[in-house]
Amino acid sequence: QVQLVESGGGSVQAGGSLRLSCAASGYTWRSACMGWFRQAPGKEREGVALIYTSNNSTAYGDFVKGRFTISLDNAKNTVYLQMNSLKAEDTAMYYCAGSNWASFCPWRGSFFKDWGQGTQVTVSS
Repeated sequence: QVQLVESGGGSVQAGGSLRLSCAASGYTWRSACMGWFRQAPGKEREGVALIYTSNNSTAYGDFVKGRFTISLDNAKNTVYLQMNSLKAEDTAMYYCAGSNWASFCPWRGSFFKDWGQGTQVTVSS
């Protein structure tokens, strides 16, 4: 059974760090497209980071500017999003998304078959 469960959200002051985790079950990691997306109240969902396990390539939203890192621990079946230098505008609900046996890894949210329930990140200035 495929399931994605996020954790690690919370409240932090601007400039601080958080590490989000996405525990994935039912994934083989041979060619999975995994992503982190976020949505703030009144705003559209936006892509934060992608990782394509076929070639270990990663991609980030323009607003990340080197502050976040997406990674995969195959042994733990967990995708991480390390977030540093957090800003108030990073406040949002963060969602993990995945699609197993993917032949490519796009930013398009509709591409992802599986979604977690989300974890809230609140950054105070």
